[in-house]
Amino acid sequence: MGKYTEDSKQLLTLVGGKENISAVTHCMTRMRFVLVDPKKADVSGIEAMKVVKGSFTQSGQFQVIIGNTVSDFYNDFIAVAGIEGVSKEAAKQAAKKNQNIAQRIVTNIAEIFAPLLPAIICGGLILGFRNCIGELKLFNDGTQTLADISTFWAGMYSFLWLIGEAIFQFLPVGITWSITKKMGTTQILGIVLGITLVSPQLLNAYDVASTAAADIPFWDFGFVKINMIGYQAQVIPAILAGFTLVYLEKFFRKHCPAVISMIVVPFLSLIFTVIVAHAILGPIGWKIGDAISSVVYSGLTSPFRSLFALVFGLLYAPLVITGLHHMTNAIDLQLQNSFGGTILWPMIALSNIAQGSAVLAMIFLQKNQPEEKEVSVPACISCYLGVTEPAIFGVNLKLMFPFICGMIGSACAAIYAVSTNTMAFTVGVGGLPGILSIMPECMINFAIAMVIAIVIPFVLTYIVGKKKYHPAAAVETAETTESISASNETVETTATSEAPELKAFLSGKAVPIEEVPDEVFATKVMGDGLAIDPTDNTVVAPAAGVISAVMEDSKHACGITLSNGMEVLIHVGLDTVAMNGDGFQLHVKMGQNVSAGTPLITFDPKKIKAAGHPAITMLVITNEGSAKNLTMLTGKNVTAGKDVIATFE
Repeated sequence: MGKYTEDSKQLLTLVGGKENISAVTHCMTRMRFVLVDPKKADVSGIEAMKVVKGSFTQSGQFQVIIGNTVSDFYNDFIAVAGIEGVSKEAAKQAAKKNQNIAQRIVTNIAEIFAPLLPAIICGGLILGFRNCIGELKLFNDGTQTLADISTFWAGMYSFLWLIGEAIFQFLPVGITWSITKKMGTTQILGIVLGITLVSPQLLNAYDVASTAAADIPFWDFGFVKINMIGYQAQVIPAILAGFTLVYLEKFFRKHCPAVISMIVVPFLSLIFTVIVAHAILGPIGWKIGDAISSVVYSGLTSPFRSLFALVFGLLYAPLVITGLHHMTNAIDLQLQNSFGGTILWPMIALSNIAQGSAVLAMIFLQKNQPEEKEVSVPACISCYLGVTEPAIFGVNLKLMFPFICGMIGSACAAIYAVSTNTMAFTVGVGGLPGILSIMPECMINFAIAMVIAIVIPFVLTYIVGKKKYHPAAAVETAETTESISASNETVETTATSEAPELKAFLSGKAVPIEEVPDEVFATKVMGDGLAIDPTDNTVVAPAAGVISAVMEDSKHACGITLSNGMEVLIHVGLDTVAMNGDGFQLHVKMGQNVSAGTPLITFDPKKIKAAGHPAITMLVITNEGSAKNLTMLTGKNVTAGKDVIATFE
């Protein structure tokens, strides 16, 4: 009988029995369950167990915090339950079954766009700056832009379009590549597919609305004609085409003899996907766009336009996701002819502001997350300048609640704008500079609407975020403290502590453990400690001791036992286990004696950042041993192996 046999029996009953467990695994501190019916778990009963330090549900997994003895607990549990554990990746995939369709769609979109974020953010800032120098008429009594009066800025305005076009008009190329990368199929085929969606031979998507149907070019196959329309900047057609390619390639690869697979599979997969994309998927997208345009025009010209403003304010941001929002330009021109101006454009500008304000609230919520702010700050700036894609795809959709709060604020601002007949001359600059496109007599009302679009999303996002936001959810916090393989045998400590203190285990800024963007670390469930935001890449031993735990696969964490019985855990980054050791080098092994300053782990900060993970590194005292009066010394820059970061008796 194992040490935790009785506790395992109790936990098995409280989670709903063997039949309620779809999958189970563990990390360094937690049992991770994927439950068939999460409602059957007796959470209060589980948290009342002495061996349990807490529980929470995240990303479809019910996680029970056990501590650094979780490996032993896990072994006893699977023996008692009579089930086999699975890998963390398998549990993650099984957990998706507990997500509804909307959650799965959002998760997949976030995973597809994660590798594209650097380009999207860069493009957003460039186009926002380009709008300022080429669209704002600030000179000569409001008749000319900076580009109009300056040869240099005119050249810059033209030059910047080269980058903006490459990023946004050719976004489908990135999307189809990312899908093939995510699904493990041939990435170059994804790139080629994306190029066929945005080829210069096709009628540009931005020109379709202003081109007569008879003038749209087409391919004539005799029995059928297919319009030669491009899908620049569109998301849904690219996603549909990308997944079609993936599943066709998998199908043909499964049924094709290996000897001819290299020739047959790419050919059949690509040619069928391109045909389907242009003959079916693309036209469906345009049908949806036409329907949306008709609804918008009818709504804005009806007696129920305030109700329409509510709907449009809510749905414009989701429309951006589809890539169909550029269709509103044609509607704006029609409204201009009907009303002498457009009511639609102010609402679009307000939607930009609302989504940007939701991101602004996230920046405040992420005050201790420099890695997250590297995405959210520029996304907020570009959003306020009228380019929302970086904010929507890079920040708000990942957590969903900021996106919804932005939609609500946009709806409120849109209702006010439409009810006060706020109009713009024509299509202009989005975001905060949008006020310069508004008719002078409407500027005050638009300014009030802007305040609404700033305050409501910010307040709602901040309030909801305080209750709901778990910082690591954007990067799957469920895996922020991953498993360390520790020996079941007791490690005898032969080294002695050099002094009753811990020295810096890494160079950087020492911060309180409470500021770590992970609930388990920050709430000291596993013990007291501190973290270091690194400026170097080598983790060293904070004191003399014996290596008592190592993460052999991912190489991102290890444990040390000091002569006084104190056990410390050092964990490099959050969610870095997902990197599978790429960018990490482990310098020690189980049972090895170390002194203060002995190198333990070397890591590549650039690879961690590129993988989308925070590099903040934690030291947690999981067992104080005989130590007393622990004091953490934080709030200062420290040098590895030199500065003292903790004292004790």
